[in-house]
Amino acid sequence: MIFSSDNWAGASAPVSEALTRHASGLAPAYGNDPVTEAVSRRFSEIFERDVAVFFVATGTAANALALSAYARPGGVVFSHSGAHIQVDECGAPEFFTGGGKLRGLAGANGKITPEALSAAMADHPDGNPMHGQVSAVSISQATECGTVYRSGEIRALADAAHGRGIPLHMDGARFANAVSFLGLTPAEVTWKAGVDVLSFGATKNGCWCAEAVVFFNSDNALQFPYLRKRAGHLLSKSRFAAAQFDGYLAGGHWLANAAHANGLAQTIGEGLVAAGYRLAWPVEANEVFPVLPHSVIARLRAAGAMFYEWPADNIGSDESAVRLVTSFATDPADVARFLELAAG
Repeated sequence: MIFSSDNWAGASAPVSEALTRHASGLAPAYGNDPVTEAVSRRFSEIFERDVAVFFVATGTAANALALSAYARPGGVVFSHSGAHIQVDECGAPEFFTGGGKLRGLAGANGKITPEALSAAMADHPDGNPMHGQVSAVSISQATECGTVYRSGEIRALADAAHGRGIPLHMDGARFANAVSFLGLTPAEVTWKAGVDVLSFGATKNGCWCAEAVVFFNSDNALQFPYLRKRAGHLLSKSRFAAAQFDGYLAGGHWLANAAHANGLAQTIGEGLVAAGYRLAWPVEANEVFPVLPHSVIARLRAAGAMFYEWPADNIGSDESAVRLVTSFATDPADVARFLELAAG
């Protein structure tokens, strides 16, 4: 009963098989190999337009380097106050943007609103170096609360950002889970809704170590090869990152993995509510945040369940919110056992 993180899951069979299939023989280095070229074309097919794709090893690198492509002197990047770039990336966005400032905004269910964004950007008027200059907006999809931005919400934020001449970045560490939940195409929830650059996560959903930065306007990616190399994320054997994506994207495997994880998260959420517990946030992707009595938390952990306690509002002294994360590898039997124990 491991619900600590989807990062705990290994690589899925199609990803492992693709790595093995592409492991032998010789191929040009640094992304000039046939596998990298073929997978890059596949990204363009998935997003229904020509895109510029760059592989990196980690989600932190994807986010920090994507934002660095739009960095400005004294630049300010806006995101939710609980966003991964704000609290979990050890200053990497600030470092790679050359000292850019991250400004966190409050917002219900892990989301920012165009009204709050516009108000915050107004604190940084153009032409006034005392307050720095707006640089980018970043949203997480799915959010750190497990919720998902709808395409209309994304469009409204994109319009606000573009009105100030700055891009909208999407941290898609759990992008597949969001796409699966929405039932829309990848294009409909990215560039068609105004997203300029996407951190396309795959490690949490079945890959071993594979992330991609996707630019929807290749003109904005002209300097990115230099930014990636300078950061140490130009892989000499890039075909092994590409090989993972080859297996991941083939036959809709990435979305099938996400649908499995999402479905089990829904089962957990519904089961806990039926048992009389409440949820801190709606279950929309593959994370569940129930509020449980300490006695129940102790009972679950004594039986072998693994998860983290999580900060949330309106929590009593005898209870805590916890985070439960499902993955493509989660066993439905573990979910059933967890719900049985939680029900007492």
